[in-house]
Amino acid sequence: MLLFLITIALLGLAFAGIAIKIWAKKDGKFSGTCASQSPFLNKEGEACGFCGRTPDQYQDCEEKTK
Repeated sequence: MLLFLITIALLGLAFAGIAIKIWAKKDGKFSGTCASQSPFLNKEGEACGFCGRTPDQYQDCEEKTK
């Protein structure tokens, strides 16, 4: 039972941390980078699923709003 309570408390802290980060950020968006920037995650040189750029084309992975 103690393990269950510890697990619930840790999950609650994780959700609270994510919620605070979203709330504190402008427009509620996560900042981050494309997976294509990491040679460990993109060994085949595939395009980013978010912005569609290949590793040699990216400057940043910000979604442009119109």
